[in-house]
Amino acid sequence: MAISATMVKELRERTGSGMMECKKALVETNGDIEAAIEMMRKSGQAKAAKKAGRTAAEGLIVIKHSDDGKRAVMVEVNCETDFVARSDDFRKLAHELALQIAAAAPQYVQEDEIPADVLEHEMEIARARAKEEGKPETVLDKIVTGRIEKFKDEVVLLRQAYIRDEDLNIEKLVLQAVGKTGENIVVSRFQRWELGENTDK
Repeated sequence: MAISATMVKELRERTGSGMMECKKALVETNGDIEAAIEMMRKSGQAKAAKKAGRTAAEGLIVIKHSDDGKRAVMVEVNCETDFVARSDDFRKLAHELALQIAAAAPQYVQEDEIPADVLEHEMEIARARAKEEGKPETVLDKIVTGRIEKFKDEVVLLRQAYIRDEDLNIEKLVLQAVGKTGENIVVSRFQRWELGENTDK
């Protein structure tokens, strides 16, 4: 299949990748743009995995608040060099992460931060709900596992669906930025405030 300039342009706009990389991906997927995007994402993740062990001590702290002043977010995003910290791609990522936190209210950056007692409590709730719904004993464990995974998708920032693209989660969004910048990028911590919420819980 002939790869047109329009197809390359669309793929570049959707992935932020270079022209040659886009053309190569389209050739390999026979012009299927969705398959090319998926292939490029996987390739980006593979490259990112190699960079994950490198120290990320530079970066930005971004503070955002809603127009009405009732919600605010502060997030620290790290990279390896000051050069990348000042780049448009990195700043855009940090900005998008702050918007994600403001809109989707995650509680943890990654799933290993969830305290064991919180997970245990959620499992008890999930099991009790499944029993109330009359689910057979033989499938309870499977249902509980599924509901815990859904709970993690809601409360863990890196597992959340990106607010601008439901097909992309935040971990993949960060990995795309790793692919573009060539550096390890880490979301270190965040804090979210909402007017009137109970901060003692």
